[in-house]
Amino acid sequence: MIRKSFEPPASGLDIQRLPVRFEKDGRRVITRPFIVGGETRVRSVVDRVMGLPQREVEAVLSQVRDRFAHRHRDIDQVFEQHCCTALAMAKLVQPSCRNRRLLLGSYFTMEYSVASSALFNPSIVPHPDQTNVPAGGKRLIMSLRATGEGHISSIVFRTGVIETGHSVEFDATGPFSRPVTQSPDRRYEKKLYRRKLIDMAIDRRAVDRVMDALNDYFTFSELDRAIDATRTAAPELFPEETTADGMRWLGRENYQIEMPDDADISDVVIFPQSENEARGIEDLRLVPFVEDDGTTTFFGTYTAFNGFQVLPQLMETQDFHRIQMHTLNGRCALGKGMALFPRRIDGHYVMCSRIDGENLYLMYSDIVHFWETAELLHAPKHPWEFTQIGNCGSPLETPEGWLLLTHGVGPVRSYSIGAMLLDLEDPGRVIGHLDQPMIIPTEEEREGYVPNVVYTCGAMIHQDRLYVPYAISDSATTMACVSLPELLARLTRGR
Repeated sequence: MIRKSFEPPASGLDIQRLPVRFEKDGRRVITRPFIVGGETRVRSVVDRVMGLPQREVEAVLSQVRDRFAHRHRDIDQVFEQHCCTALAMAKLVQPSCRNRRLLLGSYFTMEYSVASSALFNPSIVPHPDQTNVPAGGKRLIMSLRATGEGHISSIVFRTGVIETGHSVEFDATGPFSRPVTQSPDRRYEKKLYRRKLIDMAIDRRAVDRVMDALNDYFTFSELDRAIDATRTAAPELFPEETTADGMRWLGRENYQIEMPDDADISDVVIFPQSENEARGIEDLRLVPFVEDDGTTTFFGTYTAFNGFQVLPQLMETQDFHRIQMHTLNGRCALGKGMALFPRRIDGHYVMCSRIDGENLYLMYSDIVHFWETAELLHAPKHPWEFTQIGNCGSPLETPEGWLLLTHGVGPVRSYSIGAMLLDLEDPGRVIGHLDQPMIIPTEEEREGYVPNVVYTCGAMIHQDRLYVPYAISDSATTMACVSLPELLARLTRGR
């Protein structure tokens, strides 16, 4: 077969591809619980391990440690935790011998390679810590969608510095990948929690009664006790189990994670934690959101996938150490690709979205968790985006307007990256739109898990350049940069 090298028409912008490459890596492993077959199987495994003579327990555990201890920061602690989880599930008492507990825990542990299939769909923002950065440079933090066994996606991060001469150097990762777990001290705001329950169509009488029993801020355990107490006192408010289940479900979906004090963000893995995310956390779109008082909160919209449906959710953090995950509510909190503007406009939060799977929309809200209305921003206009158009992350503010990167889907499901410019005060007004894509897959980039795709979840401006990390055919990640004045001139031509 003769291969022809063909590239469709492009914008003509001088796109500089950088020597950056993030590939799938089966060596980045984390530990996960491995409990199959339910209580009966757990009891069978426990009986077998408990039947081993002590000498054999020591010998087998030594072999396990030799094979796995160097791959994880504290494998004994993992084994202890998983032993406790499995025995509690089977309603069994833990053995007094620590090594026997550790060996039991090893049978209820598995390694999961988080990026064995792909490392793609990146987003970048300025790092919250810019100390010791060389003059003229900028430290960045990049999120990536890591996909492993079973096509389950999680979030990983990389840090680096944009240096002089438009080069980008990324920091090396440590020897261990570290999963993070939910923090038990998450506190919920009653006013917001109540509104979300009403939005879920849970009986208002039951909601009011439970909320009245709680303080303005409460923990999940306090919520749990209030639900039980209210059901006992007023069972008529809970005619169906779904009422109490829904109240608890909302708490589990709005959770908090906290990085270990000694963990580097590049080593952390945010693995799916909730029912909504059971089959993956996908396509995080990071944005540094600046409030009117100058404080910055890093938000990230992402897609939660439970195996049957996709739901948009929101990540929130000030420092990438303590991170909160929120459900997004409202009749327009739908589908994939919601991207938050980096500041309020006329006092409102603004979101770019694609609620119908085909066109770009703008949404406005007074509360970042609720999105009720949407207005059409832009429909496919050019052949390279006739199938659908969507955003490629949050808009970037420039003196000329809001720079919004887009992705278009054209013939043979080919994805390209384009750009639009929106009015700063009225982002519903389109100033300019590239009539040809800015980035298209090269011959080498078009091969992969999903061929003919380039895609990004967020870019970053530094000095006079736009830096665009982008995924290659849903497999790997690279980066390009382009002159910002040149791009803006192209978008404002004929203004």
